[in-house]
Amino acid sequence: MQQQNESYRDLANSLKSVSTLLELERQSPLHQDILTVCNHLVNPSFRIAVFGPFNHGKSTLLNAMLGNRTLPIDLIPTTGAAITVKYGSDVRTRIMLVDGTEIYRSGTEVLQQFAILDGNRQMRKDVASVEVFCPHPFLATGVEFIDLPGTNDREEQDNLVREQLLSVDLVVQLLDARKLMTLGERENLRDWLLDRGIKTVIFVANFLNLLEPEEQKQVQNRLLFVAESFRADLPPGFSNLYRVDALPALRARLKGDVAAASSSGLVAFEAALQNIAGILQPNRGSVRLPRVQAIASQIQLSLKAKIDPLVNEIKVFNNKQNAKFEIKEKAANLINQGFAKSIKELSDWLALSNLLAKYQADGAVALAENNFKAWQVNTLKKDLTELQLTVVKWLYQAYEFFQEERPEDLLIPLPSEPQVILPPKPSNTDDLSEPGSIAVGGGIGWLLGGPVGAAVVGSISYLLNKNIQQQDDKLANESYHQQVAKVCIAAIEDYLSQLSNQGLAILAEYELKAEKVIRFTVSQETPEITKKREDLQRLQNGFNQFLRELEKVKLSGNYQPYLEIPKPQNTNRVYIPKRAKVQTSSAKNTAKNTQTRVESPPPKTAPRPQEVDVKFRNWELDEEIARMKAEMRSPGSAKNQSNKAPNPPKTQAEKDKIAQAYSILGLKPSASFAEVKQTYRTLVKKWHPDLFVNQPQMQKQAHEKMRLVNEAYKILSSLWI
Repeated sequence: MQQQNESYRDLANSLKSVSTLLELERQSPLHQDILTVCNHLVNPSFRIAVFGPFNHGKSTLLNAMLGNRTLPIDLIPTTGAAITVKYGSDVRTRIMLVDGTEIYRSGTEVLQQFAILDGNRQMRKDVASVEVFCPHPFLATGVEFIDLPGTNDREEQDNLVREQLLSVDLVVQLLDARKLMTLGERENLRDWLLDRGIKTVIFVANFLNLLEPEEQKQVQNRLLFVAESFRADLPPGFSNLYRVDALPALRARLKGDVAAASSSGLVAFEAALQNIAGILQPNRGSVRLPRVQAIASQIQLSLKAKIDPLVNEIKVFNNKQNAKFEIKEKAANLINQGFAKSIKELSDWLALSNLLAKYQADGAVALAENNFKAWQVNTLKKDLTELQLTVVKWLYQAYEFFQEERPEDLLIPLPSEPQVILPPKPSNTDDLSEPGSIAVGGGIGWLLGGPVGAAVVGSISYLLNKNIQQQDDKLANESYHQQVAKVCIAAIEDYLSQLSNQGLAILAEYELKAEKVIRFTVSQETPEITKKREDLQRLQNGFNQFLRELEKVKLSGNYQPYLEIPKPQNTNRVYIPKRAKVQTSSAKNTAKNTQTRVESPPPKTAPRPQEVDVKFRNWELDEEIARMKAEMRSPGSAKNQSNKAPNPPKTQAEKDKIAQAYSILGLKPSASFAEVKQTYRTLVKKWHPDLFVNQPQMQKQAHEKMRLVNEAYKILSSLWI
């Protein structure tokens, strides 16, 4: 029993908590019902109320059971408050006023002042509760009687009655046999009792003695029909219908006439009432919990009406935040990938072995021909600038997307022009016919235009192709042209070595700085959303706790507990994509005395398919980043293009263009965007004009084919925008 009482207290506390969460108005019906049920749950007394319209004899019936005129009786509606009759050693009355004043008097005369309707048939506003104490043996068992104001008189009285009915364990509904079960009584039975889980109801017919015998039989049959149609939740073997002539019963009790009291129906009714109370009293939960169940359904609906919109709002916010993060994360990874590739391309270009292979021969020739500056600007610097811009492009993409730190431009300066010191001329040789041979700045002016210059250029090509860089003892056997050629080759090697060392060092430092650009900060949620998230958590916790308390007392919650909605991942932190490991070339491979065999620059050939694939992939990265930027403006509505249905054409001309585009790509009209994209990739690799640089006729055909393919792809791509 103690454990049960604790469960009821916990349930009552939970009811009060959810009432607070609902922020109900104090005078609202639901708020009043919750308070009434909470008080009733923990009340140890068994409460019996007499309920019915005004002037049906409710107070008379109670006085008859108590054996005296304890309660006010009049021919007009008199009871203006809910009067609770409890056990006491003598008859006393206690009245509590709204301001906290207590009025405690012997007898019940004070009821005339505080517990009846005034001349305007209004209840007093200052009365909080009215209690009467009587030395009756039935009350001594822990039973309380409640005399309720009559219904169907004033709205204020009806509200009071409706509220009090939730706090009683057994309802005695008094019926007037002369006008049995009016429309108002039937509505009250449904709305105030049945729909609120109050089913321990006994019907008592009054005034049957005022009818003729024949009428009494007819009314009795109608009463039986009423009783049978209402399935009262009473112990087995007890009827839910009794006849009591209240006024004759009271007179018989006041006179001590046992036979008259018995013939009035009072004795049989009292016996049934005491037996029913004796059975229900030990297990009050079976009577009270159905009322909680009825109110719980209202509470849960009201809580869900507050919770569900917040859940949807928070989920929408979370989805948008997650979508933004996923877009930014993908963009960061794509940009980082492109940046890493461009860094590797530039790093590989700066590798000394690659620089020598690509530029040493032309550089040495340009140096020998006094054309170094032009070659440096038009060839070397042009290639370096293009590679640098490719690297920087990715950082500006990142800055435009993430607005973190503005990137610096990548500037790898070219070394100073090489200074050449010529070997001493042989005294007896015909190699040089021009007098006054000197080294001039960045070139060898005296070699220009003559046959000797051509010989030196030829020696450069010869030496590099044959890789004649042997021991110094062979130097004496070489022609002077070859010695000069070797000086030019060594000068260019030193020049390119400086470029490699300096460029790789600058590139390594630049790569570290890029981490401050290719990153993004996940913004913290707004105070408004944080407040809503806290409100939602509080409401969900209250809802779930209420469900647990209902389960403890074996009541169904009808709903599943709410699961906590996690915050978006990575909130309020900086996301830095994992740094790609680029196998950059070593900047220390600068040994001047170890010449590597370097091939002459190969003739221009068609690009390999891998190079075309790289170009296409870079284009794809740019296209995808541009699409993600558009999605960032409305992440909640962004959809996966691969799964999205294409927009239908509006005109016949559009239908024809689309059908032709599918035909050019060799696809069915049902193809997805992913299939369109993959087919386009395949055709680009197959028909890129650069693949046919040495085949003019095929290159012309490829240009036309790619024009058609590009137009078809553009038309079909627009369907998914």
